Amino acid sequence: GYHHRTEINKKIYRIGAGIHTKDGKVVKNSAATEYDLTDKSITPMGGFPFYGEINQDFLMIKGCCIGAKRRIITLRKSLLTHTKRASLERIKLKFIDTSSKMGHGRFQTPADKKAYYGVLKKDRIREEKAQAAAAAAAAKSSA
Repeated sequence: GYHHRTEINKKIYRIGAGIHTKDGKVVKNSAATEYDLTDKSITPMGGFPFYGEINQDFLMIKGCCIGAKRRIITLRKSLLTHTKRASLERIKLKFIDTSSKMGHGRFQTPADKKAYYGVLKKDRIREEKAQAAAAAAAAKSSA
């Protein structure tokens, strides 16, 4: 069987919904807060190291969480009643960092990165190929 590990006093910052559909539209806006209204997913740019993308519902806690990647973790309510001010305070997140966790992550969304760098060579080549394919299709249909 799997090892059972016990950790106490984990502070829950957010319980979030994964990627879901609402009114026929795919909703990926899981990292927005009251203060930061940017439409972005909870997954950082490039994915979490050695994990990938978060598509399911998630739980954001303070600190680390031991265990193997993609392995289920069991949480339960504390047996003791917490009375300290730090444990009773209401959490209101202002910003969730979604920059890359590999290297020096600078951009929160791919749109930020594209706005900073402008049109790249790979984008220009992709656009030229699409135009050439459209021109070939138009020439083929007119002939």
